[in-house]
Amino acid sequence: MRKVLIILAVLGLIAAGGVEWIFAAWTQPGPNANQGVVLIEPGTRVRVISQELQSAGLLKSAWVFEAALRLHRMADKLKASEYAVPAKSSMADIAGILASGKSIQHKVTAAEGLTSNMIYKLVVADPVLTGEAGPEPAEGTLLPETYLFTRGTTRAELLERMKKAQTEFLQAQWQSRVAGLPFTTPAQAVVMASIVEKETSLPEERRHIAAVFINRLKTGMRLQSDPTIIYGITKGYPLGREIRASEITAVTPYNTYAIDGLPSAPIANPGKDSLAAVLAPEQSDDLYFVATGQGGHAFAATIAEHNKNVVAYRVYLRLKARGEPVIAAPPKPPARHRQM
Repeated sequence: MRKVLIILAVLGLIAAGGVEWIFAAWTQPGPNANQGVVLIEPGTRVRVISQELQSAGLLKSAWVFEAALRLHRMADKLKASEYAVPAKSSMADIAGILASGKSIQHKVTAAEGLTSNMIYKLVVADPVLTGEAGPEPAEGTLLPETYLFTRGTTRAELLERMKKAQTEFLQAQWQSRVAGLPFTTPAQAVVMASIVEKETSLPEERRHIAAVFINRLKTGMRLQSDPTIIYGITKGYPLGREIRASEITAVTPYNTYAIDGLPSAPIANPGKDSLAAVLAPEQSDDLYFVATGQGGHAFAATIAEHNKNVVAYRVYLRLKARGEPVIAAPPKPPARHRQM
């Protein structure tokens, strides 16, 4: 009986020492010199998780980690997801990460002015998204943004998020629109915003560009926007050459040189700035604008002023082509417009 007691006492000391050693190992730096990634599928057992962490070089011992989890009553707190594990993370650090549920965030960026076909192809090509994308969304129904998602998100889900984001933003902007706009539905606002989006890349110009097009609609002028010609030819992809005279006069559902009013549908997916711009444009009497060649546009209210701006732009281009210094930038727009 005495021998049994001695054996039990020795085993108890060994067990206590083992537990103490496990507790000490719990906070020691891990073996990984660089950040690691671990993917835990739903329903994965703790033992398998521990083995995967060891195989990934994030743990020295899977069984010690499993034992430590049970001692710290964390074995049932690990959540299925994809996690980033920083270099030298201790077992305590790793357990905290896996119990947090804070997954790695992947992203898809849909830039302003891309067509639905372009964004659709980005989503289809993303290697992290899963499943089929479903039908291609209609033009102008997606909101260009950077979208974060976790592994396991489907392509169809992400496209639906893009559509929902556009609907919610447009509805909010529509409710606060200014009075007197020459269009009566949110869908028409998207068409106008898509043209503004393609006409300028400068956020500070969009409300002024919007004002010009709105003024043209109000006076019965045609919009005469080059991007609408291009969309009718390439569906928004780069033309790769100058627009031909025959294309300027060709009647398409989009060519605003040949048709009155707005095109039948958007020519791109406009961003938030362009959508907001057409619903709250600058107050201006300008009807014309021309590129300056230096990133912006010169605006004018009369054809005479506009022609002067066009001449200045052509002079600028000739000087630049010859490599001669540009004496002065093309003229600035008259200071007669103000923000509302």
